[in-house]
Amino acid sequence: MSVPSAAGASGVPQGSHTSLGWSAQQGPGTPPHEPHTPHEPCDAPCDPAPSPGSGRAPEPGTSPETGPPPDSGAPLGSGTSPVSGTALTSDATPVSGTALTSDATPVSGTPPEPGAPRAWRLPGPPRPPRITPARRSGAIPGLLYRPAVPADPEKAAEVDRRLDAWARELELFPEAWTGDFTGFQFGRAVALQHPGAADLDRLTTAGKLLLAENVVDSCYCEAEEGRGGSPRGLGGRLVMAQSAIDPYHGVPELEEEWRRGVRADGPLRSYHWALKDYAAFATPSQTGRFVHDIARLHLGYLAEAAWAEVRYVPRVWEYLVMRQFNNFRPCLSIVDAVDGYELPEPLYARPETQRITALACNATTIVNDLYSFTKELADPAHLNLPRVIAANERCGLKAAYLEAVEIHNRIMAAFEAESAVLSAGSPLVGRYAAGLAAWVSGNHEWHATNTHRYHLPNYW
Repeated sequence: MSVPSAAGASGVPQGSHTSLGWSAQQGPGTPPHEPHTPHEPCDAPCDPAPSPGSGRAPEPGTSPETGPPPDSGAPLGSGTSPVSGTALTSDATPVSGTALTSDATPVSGTPPEPGAPRAWRLPGPPRPPRITPARRSGAIPGLLYRPAVPADPEKAAEVDRRLDAWARELELFPEAWTGDFTGFQFGRAVALQHPGAADLDRLTTAGKLLLAENVVDSCYCEAEEGRGGSPRGLGGRLVMAQSAIDPYHGVPELEEEWRRGVRADGPLRSYHWALKDYAAFATPSQTGRFVHDIARLHLGYLAEAAWAEVRYVPRVWEYLVMRQFNNFRPCLSIVDAVDGYELPEPLYARPETQRITALACNATTIVNDLYSFTKELADPAHLNLPRVIAANERCGLKAAYLEAVEIHNRIMAAFEAESAVLSAGSPLVGRYAAGLAAWVSGNHEWHATNTHRYHLPNYW
């Protein structure tokens, strides 16, 4: 599959970050953004890094970690993958208890001022680790998950064909990005995540929404991908992105200028037209739910960007709060519409329904952290749950990774238990909970088998 490059009047690809006119958004005389320089990672266990501006040099004789050895860290679990049946049990041993906070003291030896950012070095190598011949894939040993309904290869291929045609028609991104588009396997992803989809059109629309969310993230947020993303000025870009699905209302001539702005930018076009197709079969309530959850996602993007700008390493609970917003929730909020029914707003809005929704979203987002961990070692500043645990608890990356697995398992178990209780009291809520569970299972299967994107660390 290929996607042609799209050039606007200026000759800049319309699907690129530049097409929105980032320099114009920054304002006259504003210097271009500069990526932040992360603290150099340290050995595990880590000493705190100097505070910005302290001028404290590293201790003599220290050397950065080049990658955790296979036999380091805390006790392992059974070392076997979960059985591919329906049992949700695990032999994994929690590494260091259940504490999710840290009383670590900054370099100065005195507690920080209230609200002052902490500046620890994140554990990990200072440069991409050497690629070893053995690159492990498959399910994470000891991880709690349900087997997914197998994806229909023909259905997945047809969704990919339709998405390719849609991306070409809207000129969403240049030819050079085609490999990432193909390697992502959008068709297979949504076929796994929505096994109960009412028809192929709804499944394709789920793929359009997923593709649009990834285009916005890649072009606006992810600095390391080299497609124009940056934490600097992100709020302005995300407000414009939100307007593509939550339209501006005002005087006619300014509304027309807004429409021209949306049409001129690939990420904005992707959001706008994907939502238009979704709203064609979803109810107004379901559409509003999705728009609201995209706003939550953008809020999470902004929190992560703010931490990156000041090199703040959050506490574990702070990181997990951020990931409750910066997570897969917009994808899960459409499960009833894609399956051809509606969970009525009074049922959806109930606190217990919101809780199982949040638990499902949080569990599957930690799965993303765990499967992305190895490739993210190439960026010493990138936050993920194992790295945040290691920085807070002063432990090795292996021990932190295994503790992150345990946190996931506890969240997943809570989702299973509480969903069962709610499902017993309402068949409609039970259908919705089953849709959430199917999405979580399918997303895990996609991560565990997508060797184009993910490989496991050598910890077992």
